[in-house]
Amino acid sequence: MTDDYVDELEANRAEKDRFLAEHRQSPIPPEEREDFDGLDYFEPNLDYRVEASVTVHDAPETVEMDTSAGRSVEYQHVITFEFDLDGESHHLHGYQQAGDDAIFVPFRDKTTGQQTYEGGRYMELEPDRTLEDGDTVTIDFNLAYSPFCAFSETFDCPLPPEDNWLEVGIKAGEQSR
Repeated sequence: MTDDYVDELEANRAEKDRFLAEHRQSPIPPEEREDFDGLDYFEPNLDYRVEASVTVHDAPETVEMDTSAGRSVEYQHVITFEFDLDGESHHLHGYQQAGDDAIFVPFRDKTTGQQTYEGGRYMELEPDRTLEDGDTVTIDFNLAYSPFCAFSETFDCPLPPEDNWLEVGIKAGEQSR
């Protein structure tokens, strides 16, 4: 693992911790911020930075995702990522809402509800170009984060659909508080 990668990852984590502790839009309730001393993270690990093959869905299917508040929200299933991890092949679906450029990748794995937030974690990919079938992108699970509803019940967050439940433990990114 390169020192530059770890330094950048650690700087991003420190910035997020400062936001959660100090910013008025922090999801941590104001009365809990004084005692907040940062999130717990898995150690950076390049094994969880994988190259994924892209399948683009030209006619995206509308998917209704349940939310933490019992509602549902619509996303378009725009892309599928296929990758190898620990010698096994896996896939994750990427979603967008109207007007979004980022690809939303909510997921659950074998750490969910144990070492990580019970509602799953998120990643967002912002490709620097329009993706096409067969392209390869890096999915970095070290960047996996807990949604705001992990910090306060006042937030309503999409829950990862069953198609994005991985049968492997992803010991990367944010852990439970």
